[in-house]
Amino acid sequence: MSAENLQGELYRSAPLAMEKEWIDYNGHLNMAYYNVVFDRGGDEFLAELGFGPKYAAERKLTIYTAEVHICYVQEIHLDHIVTVTSQLIDFDAKRLHTYNEIVHQDGWVAATAEVMSLHVDMNGPKVVPFPDDILPTLERYKEAHSQLQLPARVGRSIGIKRK
Repeated sequence: MSAENLQGELYRSAPLAMEKEWIDYNGHLNMAYYNVVFDRGGDEFLAELGFGPKYAAERKLTIYTAEVHICYVQEIHLDHIVTVTSQLIDFDAKRLHTYNEIVHQDGWVAATAEVMSLHVDMNGPKVVPFPDDILPTLERYKEAHSQLQLPARVGRSIGIKRK
């Protein structure tokens, strides 16, 4: 999907199959591997934004994850096929705020991840501003994704609410 043809749609990764080694003794996807699935699908979105392997290799610039908030919604099993949807919530000169969902092939949400990422000069490493040639793609995605409803889980915090 090109940034010019977004029409307010989420980015959707290629289908991802589960691997036998990812399934724990409870018979479902181990919590650590939800991160692997989010990482693989999220990397596709980052490449769409212009931050893929070629960007890192040629420019020595990349994206690092600073913070992730995952919600485990429904179990994933070995025979499940999923995709990862991604929405650019916001960005500034050096950071990306994204929201991702692992979506089962039947349409239900298995997990959500809200992510804060940093743009990094790999020579430091140090956080640096996005190059000017990347900004138009970020702007197009932010504009298109701002037409979508803000996901209910964006901005959540962890805590025990007392009455």
